[in-house]
Parts: sequence; C-alpha cells; structure tokens
Amino acid sequence: MGDSSWSAAGKMTELQPVNKAKFNGEAPSAENEGKEEFDDESPVEQVALTVPTTDDPSLQVWTFRMWFLGIISCALLSFLNQFFAYRREPLIITLLSVQIIALPIGQFMAAVLPTRKFRVPLTDWEWSLNPGPFNVKEHVLITIFANAGSAFSNGNAYGVGIITITKAFYKRKIGLACSILLVVTTQVLGYGWAGLMRGYLVNSAHMWWPQNLVQVSLFRTLHEEEKKTGTLTRNQFFLIFMIVSFSYYALPGYLFGMLTSLSWVCWAWPKSVTAQQLGSGLSGLGIGAFAIDWSTISSFLLSPLVAPWFAIVNVLVGYVIVVYAVIPATYWTNVYHAKTFPILSADLFDMHGQPYNITGVVNSRFELDLNAYEAQGPINLSTFFAVTYGFGFAAVAATVTHVFCFNGKQIWRQSRAALKEKPDVHTRLMQRYPDIPVWWFIVLSILTIGAAIATCEGYKQQLQLPWWGVLFACAIACFFTLPIGVITATTNQTPGLNIITEYIMGYMLPGRPIANVCFKTYGYISMTQAVSFLQDFKLGHYMKVPPRSMFIVQIIGTILAAIVNVGVAWWLLTSIQNICNPELLPPSSPWTCPGDRVFFDASVIWGLVGPKRIFGSMGEYNRLNWFFLGGFLAPVLVWLLHKAFPRVSWIPLINMPVLLGATANMPPASPVNYTSWIVVGTIFNFFIFRYRKSWWQRYNYVLSAALDSGLAFMAVILYFCLGLEHKSVTWWGNNVDNCPLATCPTQPGIVVDGCPVF
Repeated sequence: MGDSSWSAAGKMTELQPVNKAKFNGEAPSAENEGKEEFDDESPVEQVALTVPTTDDPSLQVWTFRMWFLGIISCALLSFLNQFFAYRREPLIITLLSVQIIALPIGQFMAAVLPTRKFRVPLTDWEWSLNPGPFNVKEHVLITIFANAGSAFSNGNAYGVGIITITKAFYKRKIGLACSILLVVTTQVLGYGWAGLMRGYLVNSAHMWWPQNLVQVSLFRTLHEEEKKTGTLTRNQFFLIFMIVSFSYYALPGYLFGMLTSLSWVCWAWPKSVTAQQLGSGLSGLGIGAFAIDWSTISSFLLSPLVAPWFAIVNVLVGYVIVVYAVIPATYWTNVYHAKTFPILSADLFDMHGQPYNITGVVNSRFELDLNAYEAQGPINLSTFFAVTYGFGFAAVAATVTHVFCFNGKQIWRQSRAALKEKPDVHTRLMQRYPDIPVWWFIVLSILTIGAAIATCEGYKQQLQLPWWGVLFACAIACFFTLPIGVITATTNQTPGLNIITEYIMGYMLPGRPIANVCFKTYGYISMTQAVSFLQDFKLGHYMKVPPRSMFIVQIIGTILAAIVNVGVAWWLLTSIQNICNPELLPPSSPWTCPGDRVFFDASVIWGLVGPKRIFGSMGEYNRLNWFFLGGFLAPVLVWLLHKAFPRVSWIPLINMPVLLGATANMPPASPVNYTSWIVVGTIFNFFIFRYRKSWWQRYNYVLSAALDSGLAFMAVILYFCLGLEHKSVTWWGNNVDNCPLATCPTQPGIVVDGCPVF
C-alpha cells in the first residue's frame, strides 16, 4: 500500500513522490539546486511503510456530510456506551464500527444529496450539501468525532461514575447542572496544556504513535477500490454478519441467558461449594466455563479480534498466574481470612463475612463517622480483591522500570532528536494548512481550569473538593502528560495515574469519598484525555487533515459526548428502581453496574476510610505495599536475563507491566470474560492470521465491527421493547451461570443466607 494515494474522488491513484526541493506541489526551480534537501521517508520504518507521503489539499472537510455523520455518530456512541456501562456484561462500541459504517452512508449521501451551490450574502463563500464524492478526510473527521463518544475510560465519561455512586450507592443528592459541569470540565480540562505540547508530541517524526498506524491502514483499505474477485466485498460481509449478530443476541440477551456463562462443573456437582468455586465463570475460578455470547467475550477487554497475538499471550500468562496460582494458594491457606468471604468478590465485608454497611459509617456531612466505624469494625476485602490491588501496585511500578530498561535509550535518543530534528515529509506537508494559534490553547486552559474551580467551589457540599485540590490535580496531570505522552507515542503503553491520585488525596483529605474520586478524575482523566487528544492530532497529521478542523471537531465532540453521557446516566438512574443494587434486583436483571461497583468500593477504600487505615502501617493490608517493590524489580530481572542470554529471542517478549496488569479489569471482569476472550483471540490472531492471512487481512476488523454493531442494536431494542415493560422469560435456561454456592464462605461458623454452614 506504500505506493498509492487518494484523489479528490476518494479513490486510489498512483503516488507521485514529493520533491525534495519543494514539498508544496510546485515544480523545482534552478535556484533550489544545491540547497539543503529533505528526506521524503519517515525515520520510523513502520511509518514509512504505512503512511502515504502525498496530500490532496483540494479535498473538502467542512461538509454537511461530515457534520451530520460526525454529530450523529458521536451522540449514538455516547448513548450506547453509557447505556451498556450499567449492564452486567458492559459492551463498549468502539470507533471501529463507525469507521466502517460511515463509509457506505457517506457514499450514499454523495450519490443522492443535491449538488446545488448556495452563496452566503455579502461574501464570496459558497457551500453545497454535496460538494463531490465522499473523501477520506471527511471520513477521518467523522471517526474522530465518534472517538469522543467511545475513547473515554470503559467507553463512557469517567466522571459519570461520581454521579452514579452518589445517587445509587451513597443515596445522596447531586444536581443535574452540577453533574454536567463536572463531567464536561473533567473531559476537556487536559486539552489546553496538551495543545501546548503538540509541536513536540505530534509534529516530531520520532513521536510516531503506533496505534494510529492501525487506523491509517484501515482508512487506506476502505478507500481503495475493491477489485471484483468473486468473493464478498467488505460492505457485503459487514452487512451479513451484522444481521447474524443482531439476530443471535436475542438468545443470550433475552431467551437463553445461560449462554453468557456456561459452567458445566456446577451442573456436575450442584451441591458442592468447592466445585462451584472452581467452576463458576462469574463468581469462581471459571475452570471449564465458557461463553457463546459476544457481549461476554468483548465486554471488558474489548474485541479479541483487534488485540495482537503477543498481547494475548502476555494476558494469558498473567491471568493464569493470578487466577490459577495466586488466588487458590492464598484462599486455601486462608490469607487475610480468605475463607470468611467469597473466593471472588469486589464487595466490602465486615469481620463476620456480612456486607459492610457503608451508609452506616457516613455522617450527615458526607464524611466518615469515626465512632460508627470503630463500632462496626474495619473494612475487609476478599483475598481476590486484595491481591488484584497488589498486582495493580506492581503493574504501576513495573511500567516505570520496564520502559526505562527496555525503551530508555530509545526514548532518550528519540527525545533528543525530536528537539533538534528537521521536519519530516508529513510535517512539511501539513505546513500548507493554517496552524492553530498558541493563544487558543492558553485561553482554553484558563477557561477550563476556571470552570473546574467554579464547579467545585459552587457545589462544594456535593463535590467536597476545595479549589486547591483542582489546581493540585491539574499540576499532577500537566506534569505527567509529556513523559506519558512520550511513552505512549513510542512504546504504545499508557501508564495510569488513578492509584497515585487516590493515594495522595486519601492521605490529604481522609474521610471524604467524593473529594477523593473528584481529585482522581481531575488528575487521572485530564491526563488521559490530553494523551487521547494528542493521539487524534497525530492521526490527522498522518492523514493530512487541517489542524484547525481537528481542534474544533475534538472540542465539540467531547462536550457533546459528555452531555449525552450525563443525560443517559440521569435517565437510567432515575427510571430503573434499585439500579446498581443486585441484592434488590430480580435475578435476571442486567442492571448490576459492575464497573461502578468497583468505583464505589475505591471511593470507600481510598476516600471514606483512607489508605492510612487500610494500607498503612497499622492497616490489615499493609503487606500489599511490598508489591510496589516487586513490580519495580521484576522488569530489571527480565532485562538482566536478556543481557545474560541475548540470543534467546523470547526473553525480551516478556512484558512485566502487561503480565502483572493482566487482571487489571478484575473486578469487575470475571474469569469467563478472560477465558472466552483468550480462546477467540487465539483462534483469529494466531491460527487464522497465520494460516489464512488473506482472509484475516480482508475481513478480520470488519467482522469485529459487525459483531459489535449487531449486538448493540438488538440490546437496545430488547430494552425498549421488553425491558421497559418488565417482561421476561422464566425457565432454567435463564439461570445465568447456575452456580449459587460459588459465593459461599467456607470458614467454619460463618453464616450467610443460602449457604451451608461449615
């Protein structure tokens, strides 16, 4: 694909090399002879092989089609991702679906819309509903618009979790205006300072953002004219499998819920607690459990068809170590009183194995009631939950040393080169478009920081975070944006700041749960959004999209998506009785909010109770802090092995941050999500990729988008047609997992309803 480019018609034409003397498409002149020449190849080989080195500036981007499809796709993805975030098996609809669906719709609009031109009075500006064939730059902007509705944490705006835990878990009031301001400011906050770093992290050829090459490859594939080969076109293939996925999801989504987790071990030993602890796919170790449901397979780890094989292997190894070695060893040796609690649970317990009464230790000021807390006793975690926190500590520390050991020289070399390098061919091609003035980003930073402070001060009783907390969060996020941006742009790893921010504010303002999660959101998500903002800019840089159009689309899309997220959350939280409370919901209800349950528990652990009482020197779980040291040293050991045995090719493939963080989604993810994801990913990205590569190249991503889209449409229809009317089918096939004893404790003398007493 390295010898083609797009024409104004959106089709492929022969690539004309960019002249080294003139890169604006002008003919070389005699006066340029002997002057410094530029290299038309990117210094990064992967970029040189993937990204075209030509541009057609005549392609229009400010079209009615772009705005119509961009706004619709952004709002639709925001709605769907927030809607599914509350369900037992959350589904994240990625921009891949929009990227594929937008093409035939855009081409259809180009074929049927009128071409009449309209003149704006008193100006020379003309516009048309249909300025010509649907082109790739419109397609890129539509995709970036949609990305605002899907690129958030877990597919939806992270700040919505604050609204959910306040209303559904703490049973406190929070206003709609406060909610909208909170979510919008957290999502846009990082864009201002990210823009100031754009020259370094976007224009530099050495900051190459590997993930964007996948998008570039797919754009080139979609905009090539497909040859008639007698096989299905990508659009035909997409339509067929979207219909199949749409039709099939009526089974696991309504008629046969057991397909979401088939645990045959539980069927074989229906009265054995141990057997069900081992076999349950949702509440146990998931031995033998599997799913025939795309929602279960892709809900927490995203589509396995997109994950590269080496990443699947690292996740597999890490998952096996944690779930099949560490968890059984700690549970059956009763570490942290493990047998008093379920073997796998994200809930919080008292010392008697009963659910901890969180609301009973919160006073009228929405702070920790110390007397009530001492009377009820300290909070206890299941050993599974505690161990996953430990591995989370290790993964954070391992990311630092792994990048330093294996990528340190490369990053340092590339960073030095970026500061004094000459513009590469892509940067020179982008110089023909008006750049974004620096003052745009400065004003954006001032406005968003001011709005965030005003939001927290204006709603201080609801949000608890003082003005200095906002500034401190901004300082942390701004400080880490550049180094984490460099790491992401060169290694495709993005370390998170959630644990660091929770830890800091937990010590500074203990006893205030909402202050803790607000600080975490402003500090962690503003940095994450800043990196996402820069990554989208680099995609536009590769695709030669004018920078100002990118800026406007990203700002409008982010604000629109945030408002839609809040609207959907507000609607569900006020219309579904007992949402997020499984103990009060019917057994077949999907509205269990697994992600928000973990978010709530984190607010209790780090905010309400505070890390000092749980992980401090006097806390029950203080030994978990040793995981920081273990994670810090683990990559060093791998690096030393690599230096000792340089000819052993598989040693550098051991990625300790991925191994240690493999189970980062557990909880809320369960073993059946992991086992099904690993199996499907292995089939497509090892066997089919290796032995049917032409099929994989042509259809793999299309199949992923079709399965996502069909499932999403059917799930929404099922909810509006049957869920709102509370209509369900009661029979044994809808007994999801069918392992009721898997959550039972095995410590002698512990009494839990529905469980035998040992």
